[in-house]
Amino acid sequence: MFENLGDKLQNALRKLTGKGKVSEKDIKDVMREVRLSLLEADVNFKVVRGFIKQVTERAMGSEVMESLTPGQQVVKIVRDELTRIMGSTSSKLVYNTNGTSVYLMVGLQGSGKTTHCAKLALKTKEDGRRPMIAALDVYRPAAIDQLKVLGAQIDVPIFSMGQQVAPADIAKAALAQAQRESRNVLILDTAGRLQIDETLMNELVEIKKAVHPTEILLVVDAMVGQESVNVADAFHQKLGIDGIVLTKMDGDTRGGAALSMKEVTGAPIKFIGTGEKISSQTLEEFHPERMASRILGMGDLLSLIEKAEKTFDAKKAQDLEARMRKEGLNYEDFLEQMQQMRNMGSLSEILAMIPGAGQALKGLDIDEREMHKVEAIIQSMTVKERRNPDLLNPSRKERIAKGSGTTLADVNRLVKQFSQTRKMMKQYGKMAKKGRNPFGGIKLPF
Repeated sequence: MFENLGDKLQNALRKLTGKGKVSEKDIKDVMREVRLSLLEADVNFKVVRGFIKQVTERAMGSEVMESLTPGQQVVKIVRDELTRIMGSTSSKLVYNTNGTSVYLMVGLQGSGKTTHCAKLALKTKEDGRRPMIAALDVYRPAAIDQLKVLGAQIDVPIFSMGQQVAPADIAKAALAQAQRESRNVLILDTAGRLQIDETLMNELVEIKKAVHPTEILLVVDAMVGQESVNVADAFHQKLGIDGIVLTKMDGDTRGGAALSMKEVTGAPIKFIGTGEKISSQTLEEFHPERMASRILGMGDLLSLIEKAEKTFDAKKAQDLEARMRKEGLNYEDFLEQMQQMRNMGSLSEILAMIPGAGQALKGLDIDEREMHKVEAIIQSMTVKERRNPDLLNPSRKERIAKGSGTTLADVNRLVKQFSQTRKMMKQYGKMAKKGRNPFGGIKLPF
């Protein structure tokens, strides 16, 4: 996400941050590079023009020219302007204070609308709501069946009336059913088209009139680039959308759609979707200020902390810490912690949220397959072996290697890494009991 754009902007701005004094020529040269980077990232040219104008005017002012750290001041201005064009502040999902909140999900075919209906339902469920999803796509083959499969995965009821009833009538019936069952969230999965046409828009207008949705959310494929902004603008003109869900953000390293959407349409980005997995981790609330910091390599610790809080069970963590101090780390603990880490997202995504880590580790090949290999090795152990790491003699290692489809060298490598981790944990436990910093006086960043 934003990989290419982030690298280019950081490289351009680095030319200023090392200077004790910045001239107008320096600023103009860097702004030329920034302009090209934004255009290559598929950001709308009008947005780029306004952005460069604002940044240049502020950078030429006294707050930069007379500053002791002019380069850093320019970076701050760029971050502020990036935040502004993306919406300044995050725009949360609006809930009805009384009755059922209705979310009309619209978009073109192939944007990931049905999948993100399920993701949104799961998110509202985790927020303490009682969601229901209604199947209004009566045209696409197997659309209703797909929704039922997704609903079963997250334990959310799916309302459908088959393919012979008008979508607006299904929406009205679904709302009545949701109210009878005290379902306080109703998500309407509508039909899409390959392109915007009058038939599609008329149908959506009829649905809107029938149920008066709390919010109309447009699901847009970020991979489409600049065209996604045009699609959003067209839907906004016809329906008056309240928010945007940008999908496939993990597949778009440019990010032009996210930077252009709010400025062009006026509608805020509410969520960004990554991957096909139905999980609250793959539907993030969009925070413009955090995203601007992430693009400029400043990290996003708040989002990382929120991911960790959702993923890790505090009570389990306390129990694990107490047991490890008493009995030591075993392979079951190791596997559980690794799986929880994976639930937070890919390792590269997590590193991008740590200030400076993305740039420091640039070029490092992070092979997610190695984690799968480690899982396979541990799962090929017996329960007794997982709980008693010292049991792993050469014959057991050979059996584990065969059972996991790995080599003896892979198993030995894991055993060595595990032993080092276990030793460090024991040292930490002993020194923590004595009230000493186990990291040799180094001030920890957490």
